[in-house]
Amino acid sequence: MDVRLPLFVVTPIFGAIIILLVGKWDKKIFPRVWSIITMAFLLLLIFLTWNKGTLLHFMGGWEPPYGIVLVEDSLSLLILLIINVVGFLSIVFSYSYILRYEDYLRFFSMFLLMIAGMNGVAIAGDLFNLYVFLEIASIASYALVGYGVGPEELEASFKYLILGVLASTLILFGIAIIYAATGSVSMADVARFLINNPGNRAVLLASGFFLMGFSLKAGLVPFHAWLPDAHPAAPAPISAMLSGVLIKVLGIYAMIRVFYHVIGITPMVSQIFIGMGGLSMVVGALMGFGQDDMKRLFAFSSISQMGYVMIGIGLGTPLGIFGALFHLLNHAGYKSLLFLSSGAIERETRTRKLSELGGLREKMPVTSAASVVGSLSISGVPPFNGFWSKLIILLAAFQSRNFLVAGIVVFTAFLTLTYYLRFQKNAIFGSVSEKVKGAHEAPIPMVMPLVIFAIFCLLIGVFNHTIISGIIIPAGQILLDRAGYIMSVLGGV
Repeated sequence: MDVRLPLFVVTPIFGAIIILLVGKWDKKIFPRVWSIITMAFLLLLIFLTWNKGTLLHFMGGWEPPYGIVLVEDSLSLLILLIINVVGFLSIVFSYSYILRYEDYLRFFSMFLLMIAGMNGVAIAGDLFNLYVFLEIASIASYALVGYGVGPEELEASFKYLILGVLASTLILFGIAIIYAATGSVSMADVARFLINNPGNRAVLLASGFFLMGFSLKAGLVPFHAWLPDAHPAAPAPISAMLSGVLIKVLGIYAMIRVFYHVIGITPMVSQIFIGMGGLSMVVGALMGFGQDDMKRLFAFSSISQMGYVMIGIGLGTPLGIFGALFHLLNHAGYKSLLFLSSGAIERETRTRKLSELGGLREKMPVTSAASVVGSLSISGVPPFNGFWSKLIILLAAFQSRNFLVAGIVVFTAFLTLTYYLRFQKNAIFGSVSEKVKGAHEAPIPMVMPLVIFAIFCLLIGVFNHTIISGIIIPAGQILLDRAGYIMSVLGGV
């Protein structure tokens, strides 16, 4: 039993409480510094639990299926890595970015609560606590989207709240049906029951609720209505967290954990995944074309990029799964980079409109260079990381002889490259516009995360074999081994 696992949840919750208590005496410096320290400790925890196999923690000493169990395997380790690396760099970026707002305490405390909820989802070993952690992260994100309290922010936050609550309700209904049908909420115990008792129609109904609920959380088409409003309205570090992490953890990761490990993937569900993935890819890419708002363009591209992940998951082959998980990691890097870059640009120019930008490379050279790296990465230009994960998904489609899917992958990649070239042409290059004339490079705490993300995009692309063999393949093998998951959690129980 590993006592370190609860610290992934307890540490950020404790950090949030300390910020609210001590921050009453120092509202400016302490919340920013303490949140960075808290996130650094979480990164240390990941290092301490790296490559240790499947780690378990039985809450209160009660073993599953009767007690609450926390599980860290190679898949949840990948998700924890994404959450906490992006969270740490977003917190560092916030050190200077937050100066545009008045209330530091609530921003950083809610940020840490969001991290706690997502970490909890990553290591939850039972469905009910997965729901509880999902709600903690969701509630914090609702508040953070509307943090600017302007009309745009509050409208986006309210829409996100309504659709988010609907998603949570659907997921809760699914959990209730699973409990009624199996008598358990332990993921491994439910999976064992369903293997021994196949053909339960109640599970089919629960699957429908899970599919709709997690798709809403992931912002997949046709459940995407909240995403194009929430991502642009939120502060830039929160936009990075929403697109780079939240939709993956609360939507994609929770969905694949439930369908692959608990319920069991079926050909019908696989086809639904592929259909939703293809639709999200094309619709998100086409909608990105007409956007003048920089952050709204990035938001629609998130819908499109999650489609790639769903395609890989839906194909269900080892190559498809590896490509999907690799794309999940890559997207966290370059999309966080792009949203943080947009925050730096907006801070200096006071606009997000591409039509009002131009010549940023002259006034903000580092931010511009990082934005170009992010654009090339998401467009799938070699040697950057996005190229390799898209290539793997394309090869998986060919391997499965699903040529329509392969065509959609290539078509969407072309569309993505086209509208990101437009972003670079209008914002980064060209003559210096009126809005850009008074701009200068962002402060070091804002520039540093951009540089690190840009380096990540290049290094992951160049050393892709090391990343795939050391992180992605072990995570994919865990996902494909339902029986192994059951045995690792329940053992001989």
